[in-house]
Amino acid sequence: MKVILASLIILLLNNSTEAADKIRIGVPEFNAQFLPLAVAEKRGFFKEDGLQSEIIRINPTVALAALVSGELDYWTVIGNSVGAAMQGAPLRVLACYVPGSPSALIVRPEFKAVPELKGKAIGLNTSGGALESIGRLMFKHFGVDPDKEIKFLPLGTNERRFSAMKQGLTAGTLGSPPLDFLGKKMGFVVLARAHELFSYPTSGVVSSVKKIKDRPDEVKRVIKAGIKANRYIRQNREGTIQLMIDWSKSDKEMATAGYESVLKLFNDDGSVPEKGLLLVIDELKRLAKVEREISPAEVADLSILKEAQKELGVK
Repeated sequence: MKVILASLIILLLNNSTEAADKIRIGVPEFNAQFLPLAVAEKRGFFKEDGLQSEIIRINPTVALAALVSGELDYWTVIGNSVGAAMQGAPLRVLACYVPGSPSALIVRPEFKAVPELKGKAIGLNTSGGALESIGRLMFKHFGVDPDKEIKFLPLGTNERRFSAMKQGLTAGTLGSPPLDFLGKKMGFVVLARAHELFSYPTSGVVSSVKKIKDRPDEVKRVIKAGIKANRYIRQNREGTIQLMIDWSKSDKEMATAGYESVLKLFNDDGSVPEKGLLLVIDELKRLAKVEREISPAEVADLSILKEAQKELGVK
């Protein structure tokens, strides 16, 4: 009888797994700003809605091509997806879980205010990337001209950027957690955080126009799982920290510091802020030297998000 019962349970579990819709989700890095859909997987929010998810770390350029071809179902980076959609790729932003950039301006301790950095060099990972765009917007916010009064230096790794600061070759650097935590441990200070200054949608759900047309119910379930995950992140400190430790392979001290740095970034309804999306579009137009007007509707489709929010009681 025990053998028969065990066999029946295994059969039921296998049938349940086969019945679930399988989806592949791409992330560029295993860091905090891309945590929501990982939480949705780990905490069973996808499973609740009949989805079997696989989260894959993938190069951003490869991810966009895989989305278009259908080899990848969903992508989490908003910035490069908007850029691709502006250039005609059949991709759309569907929801946003992180409406602000996690980037922080980390400087040597003698600097007390952003305007004091006029004429100084700021180290970056690469030239002309997303981090430089965020840096430019941060300096503009404080009345500093990033073209004339700041010199951005592409220095590569975190170690090289911190070394340049120690040697006095640069005044500071920009980066996302845990860079702020590491910088503080070395005696540097955080002078400003981008998400406290302006909205700049960073992470969410992106998919192809074909997926939206062919599988709208699946899209809605994915969006809902992410919203549930964000609510979990905001309400469950210890559980989220443990997930961060497991996901990013970091120690508890670093994961805790990362959680504290990014907690305020996560929304609880998946909304895409229009003002922030327009800021992303404007910055990408500048980089690509695009002069024509581009509306949010060309890069985002929020119709299914509204249905998901209604089902979750979002007003």
